[in-house]
Amino acid sequence: MFNNAGSTVVKIQQVEAERRLLANALLDLSNQRFVLLYESCIPLYNFLTVYSYLIGSNQTYVEAYDLPGSTGRGRYRHWLQPVIAKAQWRKGSQWFKMDRDLEVEVISDRVYFPTFKRVCKSVRCYGDEHYLPTFVNMRSGEKNSNRSVTWVDWSKGGIHPFPFARKHVDNGLWEKIRSGSKCEYNGKRTSVCFLFARKFLSGSLPRLLRFPPITMNLNL
Repeated sequence: MFNNAGSTVVKIQQVEAERRLLANALLDLSNQRFVLLYESCIPLYNFLTVYSYLIGSNQTYVEAYDLPGSTGRGRYRHWLQPVIAKAQWRKGSQWFKMDRDLEVEVISDRVYFPTFKRVCKSVRCYGDEHYLPTFVNMRSGEKNSNRSVTWVDWSKGGIHPFPFARKHVDNGLWEKIRSGSKCEYNGKRTSVCFLFARKFLSGSLPRLLRFPPITMNLNL
């Protein structure tokens, strides 16, 4: 159901489903960090590295940027006023990493999400790309890194990221994803910007099992 890119109702239902998942995850008091992943996502580092990165971070990781044009500001609808002003409208992917405090705020939201839900039932406002970025920017912008820890390839153009099949996976790609970027982590520059990657098709599994274990110190 959630793959129907043409339905605005489905897109806001996707956000609602994510909020329900988070609410259930919060029931376990030991859960302190929350990351959204899909079946096409893969880890780039071993568990200990990923865990240490997330627990040690003093920021949340939600893309939230002001994008001019039809796919950014152009999606704002005046029906969102006065709850959300146009200047507060943000865009980003739903591949988030949040801490427990922010998660509590998200599932406790009784103002912004109902507004999105009401408006998005009748117009194309793409709630899955705008609700969380807008909410995080308004409520917790000072703690947010405005970036994702999930790598994706948009270099080929189009409305969807590039899907990686078996033939695309080699050690060069692996190292490019792991070390080909620069970002900030707890106030310091680093090349470890992404902990996960997408969009890897099921046919890429044989090669994924061949290359990563060497660099992730895994014994398979």
